[in-house]
This record gives sequence, structure tokens and C-alpha cells, in this order.
Amino acid sequence: MWHRWGRGCKLKKSEKAEVIKDLRDGFDRAKAVIFTDYRGLTVGELSDLRELLREGDFEYRVVKNTLALIASEGTPVSLAKDSFQGPVGLAFSYDDPVIPVKKLLEYSKKNEKLKVGAGVIEGSLCSSDELKAVAETPPRPVLLSMFIGGLQSPLNKLAYALSATLSKVLYGLEALKKQKEESENR
Repeated sequence: MWHRWGRGCKLKKSEKAEVIKDLRDGFDRAKAVIFTDYRGLTVGELSDLRELLREGDFEYRVVKNTLALIASEGTPVSLAKDSFQGPVGLAFSYDDPVIPVKKLLEYSKKNEKLKVGAGVIEGSLCSSDELKAVAETPPRPVLLSMFIGGLQSPLNKLAYALSATLSKVLYGLEALKKQKEESENR
């Protein structure tokens, strides 16, 4: 269960423990966690961003850095502990690690107030430049078809070469048969 809290919001100790537990669970399950600086975004713009990410079944949360740092301990997100500075918004993806990066970068082009920082994708820390490279990666189905096409090409060439060799042998045998028949007829 996610809580909404902002700067200056006082939480009880039990609420903090629950927030840490929820964040840790999210950090453990997420295939990608992308750090953003949302300074300057209005509440409406943040709602638009959340709605954009929700369409792809992703989550966007504004977090208290101290609680998020504690929650990240022992998870892959601990690699990005230096990113918990200033106002931090986190985009979580539990299925596809590439699409939220694309959506965040797409949104940041339309609204330059949103800054996409580092991210942790499948246990690896990525800089903002590396995230831009990830966003340019073709979707998974396209990559799989490219991979299969790459596998098929050598197999097709091998089949063609074997077929051509077999054809040459058959033509040679046919020529020998004709030659033998002609020599017997003489």
C-alpha cells in the first residue's frame, strides 16, 4: 500500500515502518526503478505523469529520501543511494524495464521541468545517458525477431550450400552415366 506524503509531512513511527516495508517490497520486485527530479512540476503535471505511466502499468511515487534510503538497503536499488538527494520521484516497473524509461524521457521532452536521473534496471545502475540509450532500444518482440532472423541466416546459407553441393554431385553422376551409356553404345 502506497502512501502519499510530501516534504514536511510528519509520519508516526508505525507509518514510517509501513512505508519502508512497502518501498522495500517495491524495490525488490521492480525490474526498473528510475529516479527523477520533479522540481517545478505542478500537481496537475505530476498527475498527468502518473496517468501516463499508469497506462503502461507502472507506478510513479514521490518519496522521502531518508525512508527510501533505509528501504533500499539490501536491494538492487542500494546501488543508486547517491541519487536520493533533493526532491525525488521514482518510477517503478515490474514487467518491462524499457517502456517506463521511454515514457519518462518522452514526458521530459514535453515538460523540461522533469529531469530523468539515474536508474536501476534489472540490478544494474544506469546513468541518465545510459537510460537514453536504453530508451532507443527496440521493443522486446522486435529484438527477438531480429535474433531469430540472425539465427536463420546462417542456417539458410548452410542449407543452400549443401543443396548446391548435392546438386553438383547429382549433375556429375548424371554426366558420368551419359558418358558411360555413350561409350557402351559405340
